[in-house]
Amino acid sequence: MKIKPFRGLRPIKEKVKAVACRPYDVLNSDEAREEARGNPRSFLRVTKPEITLSPDIDPYSESVYAAGRDNFQDLLEQGIFFQDERDCFYIYELTLGDRVQTGVVACAAVEDYLQGRIRKHELTRPDKENDRKRHVRATMMNAEPVFLAYRAEQGLDDLIAAVKQDEPEYDFASDDGVRHRFWIIGDNKLIAAITAAFAEMPATYVADGHHRTAAAALVGNDLKNENPGHTGDEEYNYFLAVHFPHDQLHILDYNRVVKDLNGHDKESFLKRISGAFEIASAGRQPCKPVRSHEIGMYLGGEWYALRAGKNAYDDGDPIAALDVTILSERILNPVLAVRDLRTDQRIDFVGGIRGLGELQSRVDSGEMAVAFALYPVSMEQLMAIADKGLIMPPKVTWFEPKLRSGLVVHRLNNGV
Repeated sequence: MKIKPFRGLRPIKEKVKAVACRPYDVLNSDEAREEARGNPRSFLRVTKPEITLSPDIDPYSESVYAAGRDNFQDLLEQGIFFQDERDCFYIYELTLGDRVQTGVVACAAVEDYLQGRIRKHELTRPDKENDRKRHVRATMMNAEPVFLAYRAEQGLDDLIAAVKQDEPEYDFASDDGVRHRFWIIGDNKLIAAITAAFAEMPATYVADGHHRTAAAALVGNDLKNENPGHTGDEEYNYFLAVHFPHDQLHILDYNRVVKDLNGHDKESFLKRISGAFEIASAGRQPCKPVRSHEIGMYLGGEWYALRAGKNAYDDGDPIAALDVTILSERILNPVLAVRDLRTDQRIDFVGGIRGLGELQSRVDSGEMAVAFALYPVSMEQLMAIADKGLIMPPKVTWFEPKLRSGLVVHRLNNGV
């Protein structure tokens, strides 16, 4: 895999906590506007620039993308951001409770993505790709990093651990309790050693940020085609990514709630699904799956443990063996008539970080009729699926902790 150092644009140390924000795609416009309220330095003003304009503006209008560019320029002119004088790698560590994950911040190669060496496991939506593509073109930068994974390698772990012996450039805790630490690598020998370690890897994997990855690659390819003097060394041939070893990453469950039972009452619904599952009542006690092929279900004020029968899945097929597939093929599609997870308005998805209480409350409120708690997929499953060129169903992986945006930015023209 080809990675390269870059001259990052970063916030000054005293302002980094005020600047850093959650990724653009975990907040809607109203939530982002509220989160950035009273904080003129929030990087949400760059990544979701509609929050700085009229609330009734079309978030996909040209003026919104132009505002993102202008808002970042304001941060530069105010001295909140500056550019490193030389090409660097960076180390980014996130700590949540007793879990620590540490990644290498570097530019990944557009060509590696286009050639399938940066492997994906999800389909992307053209409208979301286009949104981020227009943001990149208007700002001429990768404002937020893509979250990539690689198969853990001890030699690289050792190089990173040595860097972490020094004092970090940034060290702060975000409001969600995650500690963020950030180091700068400017030493040429260490940069060369890290570059060589990645060069030995056959692939990396998109963990989170499929739309950002696709958009960055599309922009890079467009700029290449538009440049008659293209050499391959231009910054637009690369995009911003944080690369984490797979064995440090934690995937949470990504659960489902459905608005109605498609004409069934509780008893007929339970009878209909009993052919594919062993069903055990758990009363009001939340039923969190503890192994694959178990599904927790909340229905009519009661939790149930569903255990898929052997005829309900095929462990020889990496997609068919996923619990989200079992749920779709045995309950959502044939019983509840939820056939397209991307477009059906009767289903919603709840990240595991919200807990099973969120599922229960949405059913108890009457908003939803039934909730399903799923056992999370593993990084090994994700990589095996990506290696085969297969695509997971929508809304399968929820990674925590989330990267903070605004710690470093990659300019496509390397200028300020």
